[in-house]
Amino acid sequence: MPTALAELAAHLPDGALVTDPDVLEAHRGDRAPFCPSGTPAALVRARSTDEVSLVLRTADRYRVPVVPQAARTGLAGGANAVDGCILLSVERMDRILDIDTVDQVAVVEAGVVNADLSRAVAEHGLFYPPDPSSWEMSTLGGNAATNAGGLCCVKYGVTGDFVRGLTVVLASGEVLRTGRRTAKGVAGYDLTHLFVGSEGTLGVITEVTLALRPAAQAPLTAVGFFPAPAAACAAVADYMADGTRPSLLELMDRPTMDVVSAYRDPGFPPDAGAVLIAQSDRGEQAPADLKRFADIAARHGGDAIVSEDPAEAELLLAARRMVAVATEQLGSYLADDVCVPRRVLAELVDGVQDVAREHGVRITCVAHAGDGNLHPHVLFDPADPDEVARAHRAFGAVMDLGLALGGTITGEHGVGVLKRDWLRKELGPVGLRVHHDIKRALDPGGILNPGKVLAAPGPAPSAG
Repeated sequence: MPTALAELAAHLPDGALVTDPDVLEAHRGDRAPFCPSGTPAALVRARSTDEVSLVLRTADRYRVPVVPQAARTGLAGGANAVDGCILLSVERMDRILDIDTVDQVAVVEAGVVNADLSRAVAEHGLFYPPDPSSWEMSTLGGNAATNAGGLCCVKYGVTGDFVRGLTVVLASGEVLRTGRRTAKGVAGYDLTHLFVGSEGTLGVITEVTLALRPAAQAPLTAVGFFPAPAAACAAVADYMADGTRPSLLELMDRPTMDVVSAYRDPGFPPDAGAVLIAQSDRGEQAPADLKRFADIAARHGGDAIVSEDPAEAELLLAARRMVAVATEQLGSYLADDVCVPRRVLAELVDGVQDVAREHGVRITCVAHAGDGNLHPHVLFDPADPDEVARAHRAFGAVMDLGLALGGTITGEHGVGVLKRDWLRKELGPVGLRVHHDIKRALDPGGILNPGKVLAAPGPAPSAG
């Protein structure tokens, strides 16, 4: 390690290599509480693909682990340090390199913040739809590395649906360019989407080519209040089944509404058991879309109204986006991220509350309901060992429930450290072997984000 750091110090620009213990401590992990993180040896703040290549060439030669980072807004520990590693930050690679209005693509460095690109392309009459709740902080390289979702994914899809090409630095330091700018292209293996969602375990993304869309029309918003989350979920299933495709369809249960209200009160009615927020951006057809939403809500015991006031609509969306921040004020929590077919979303929501009762913990639920993607937050007191243990058992039981209902352990947050021991249960033995084979082929020295996504071989864990 001293030799590797000396070589990097000699070749990197002044200030790029940081070994100050206080700085390293501040960069040890992402926003996933209670995930293990080690003590890094150094932080490199790269400003170019060439600098990333230099770091990886050097690290590979000396077998030094490298943990890629950017804004560290992840919720699964995927950016957490391991002992003796180099933290490789691309956060300062923040240039929008091109906005092509003819082919409707943008080329960005990995450190560009999601919302910054969205605002920049809007000035050209274009639209970049994927919008994680952390869009004012999270970077597009990180979004690609985790295949992040967002509130608009119910209509437009996740990050991977918009990634056309990548610049990736391999463990060897070689620079790989995948994909294309064209609207169509099927030559060769789809290497682009092999790296999307790989969480820095196969290579470090430094540049992303993204598809854009023409600007959407200003959305119309409706809000529906329901006696219970299951009733709201049943309304979601019926609404999506009738052929309507909202641009947003989000759910919060009563405990989540209480958490948000304690942080910044948006005026939720006190007797509602759940709320659905729906939007349509189909212009003249939007009122009809939301009338159908209100009619279906009424059939399931809900009371829905269409908001004609943009400020009121923005307040509702702000309340949804602040769930994570509001939850953080309560202390420690484990953020589940299960996704199931919409037809069984109500079973999942009811089952989560059964898990909460069984394990004696508090669980709040928020969802990208139109996607069937539920985010149960298991709250616990980290000073109480028994409560910590019960919270972890409940967290695992929720994932077991999601798999039993035909779903997945993560819809958008990724695996990281938090869920790596559960991935093999979802993949099965053949799928897990193929994952390990790909990892060995691209990172034979095992230096890239070691310990993330793939756990060491062994039996799948049990929630009990």
